[in-house]
Amino acid sequence: MIPVDGDFILTVAPRFSGPKADAQSRIVSAISAVFAPTLDSYDINNKLRIAHFMGQVTHECAGFRTTEEFASGAAYEGRKDLGNIHTGDGKRFKGRGLIQLTGRANYRKIGEILDLPLEDNPELAAEPVTSLKIACEYWKDRNINTSADRDDLIKVTRLVNGGLNGLEDRRKYLQKAKTALANIEGIRVALSEGGNTIVLRRGSLGDAVSELQELLRGKGFDISIDSDFGPATELAVMMFQKNNHLVVDGIVGRKTWASLRS
Repeated sequence: MIPVDGDFILTVAPRFSGPKADAQSRIVSAISAVFAPTLDSYDINNKLRIAHFMGQVTHECAGFRTTEEFASGAAYEGRKDLGNIHTGDGKRFKGRGLIQLTGRANYRKIGEILDLPLEDNPELAAEPVTSLKIACEYWKDRNINTSADRDDLIKVTRLVNGGLNGLEDRRKYLQKAKTALANIEGIRVALSEGGNTIVLRRGSLGDAVSELQELLRGKGFDISIDSDFGPATELAVMMFQKNNHLVVDGIVGRKTWASLRS
């Protein structure tokens, strides 16, 4: 699993100020810890698939600063093809999700898949983690991984958008994602060579992770030593950080290394 998280997202997404920055921070913070495992569970699990997903989603959700379309949804009123058969359905079932889910019928369908009452409570679709899963379901339903594996930006964009709206924006984010993923891969290669001063996080692999796990066991945490920074190791790191008055982010940087070795 490639360790993409909030830092990765913010490397790709545009930066904002004021209320827009606050909105982006809220969304990215909410999905940071689950971003990699959620993508992995949908087989969005190699560099091309993740890069294309980021290229599309970053455009669709306005740089991760909204999980809900800006328009009111009134334009969807009476759209029987979307299942909007009752008065007010247009606004009630407006676009929500990192890739927008629109219409009563689609809310019902995805709600059943995710085991969530989206038809009864459509605002749930705007919750950040749910909005990520909605985008992944959209991606899976249209088999977009196949086009991503061919690095076919045009086909991926058509599958997401229905046309080529915002193509250059999507291209820009795709390239930024590829660069960010190459940098992550560089860190993982360094880890495999035993570099134990490199920052570790969920998804990291190698000898440095083994050393981390040994240190955590020495501090009383009952975890496996398997060179794989998974959820159990992340939880142990966060508990250690909390107990030692460090920033609780599950990331093993200089201060956490120093405290573990003391």
